[in-house]
Amino acid sequence: MIALILEDRCDGCNACVDACPTDVLDVRGGVPVIARIDACQTCYMCELYCASDAIYVAPDSLSRETVTREAVLASGQLGQIRRDHGWDRPDEAGHLDEYFKLGPLLGEGAEIAVRRWAAERAGA
Repeated sequence: MIALILEDRCDGCNACVDACPTDVLDVRGGVPVIARIDACQTCYMCELYCASDAIYVAPDSLSRETVTREAVLASGQLGQIRRDHGWDRPDEAGHLDEYFKLGPLLGEGAEIAVRRWAAERAGA
């Protein structure tokens, strides 16, 4: 569940507000605030889209435990979701982080295999 927004780290881009599928965040004074905590689905979209690493989503969606700024900073967890999913990696050849782009190629390979199998079967 979204647990903390660090205002001093926030750059006011509001990408987190746009990314939230359940409209948990509101913008007040240029900075997002947690407005509808009960609507949070712990999907991590707000944290993923926060390039400033100003949002911490607690992994336990049922916990109402208060998380302190100091504890989150000390844990090293700010931005960890982004790093774990490769969102900050440069676009360089050789990275398979964008494996979804292989879809059309793999689909074409499957079609070729089906055609070959059908041709072999017809010739048998």
